[in-house]
Order: sequence, then C-alpha cells, then structure tokens
Amino acid sequence: MKRKQVVLSATILIAVGLIGFVAGVSVGQDKEARVYELRTYTTLPGQLPTLHKRFAEHTIMLFKNHNIKSEAYWVPTDDTLKDNTLIYLISHESRDAADRNWKAFSVDPKWIKVRDASRSNGKILAGRPERVFMIPTNYSPPPSSN
Repeated sequence: MKRKQVVLSATILIAVGLIGFVAGVSVGQDKEARVYELRTYTTLPGQLPTLHKRFAEHTIMLFKNHNIKSEAYWVPTDDTLKDNTLIYLISHESRDAADRNWKAFSVDPKWIKVRDASRSNGKILAGRPERVFMIPTNYSPPPSSN
C-alpha cells in the first residue's frame, strides 16, 4: 500500500511539474485537442535495464511511426522506486488519436517481434502500466525550447 502511495505521489508531482512544459490551452477543451499521457511502468526485480534497452533501441522509434510523440522519460530517485520504475510522458493529437495510435502500435509486427524478443529471459513488467491522460491548463507557461 505504501509503495502505491509513493508511486502515485511521484506521478502527481511529475504531472504537476510537466504542466509548465506544455502549451497553454484552456481547460475544458474539446476532445480533439492535443492530449498528454503520463505512463508509469513498474518492472520485476532486475528487469529495468531490459526495459530501458527496449525503449532506447526500439520503442521510441516505433512510437514515432505510430504518431505517438515522446516528450520525456524519467527514473525516480527514491530508493524504493529507482531500480524498478520508468515514468514517461508522450502526447497525441487528441484522445481519439491516442486510442487509434495505441491500437495500431499494439498490432504492429515490428513491435510484437521486439516485445517478444525482450521477454526472452522472462516477463519484464510487474503489472499493467499506470496511465493518466492530461491537458494543460490555460495558465500553463509555454514549453521551453530545448
């Protein structure tokens, strides 16, 4: 229970911080507005390096092929999370587009091959990824140019 609270707290803190990096759009916008998706993956013991390798070498490019824009990737610094947690932010043209993007991604033969190969030494994730869809508030500063 405490672990879930720590992960939820970390996710909320990151989400609040990220609002400053996204374009300022008004709250209550229509469902066709750009949406941000915060995802948290918890791995089984010893599997975080495998997940990092999969993202670095394959997943990010496959996301791009399916109109899933990578915004940022993080690992927590908390001792209880740093060895088994990946948190990242992606964006989609709209919530409907997010559903279409994920559907296409999930059946992509290249993704299936990469996913299966990365699991050759066992399952990677401890459970389903946590995900939160977000839109920026109208008072969010514009994103910084990096």
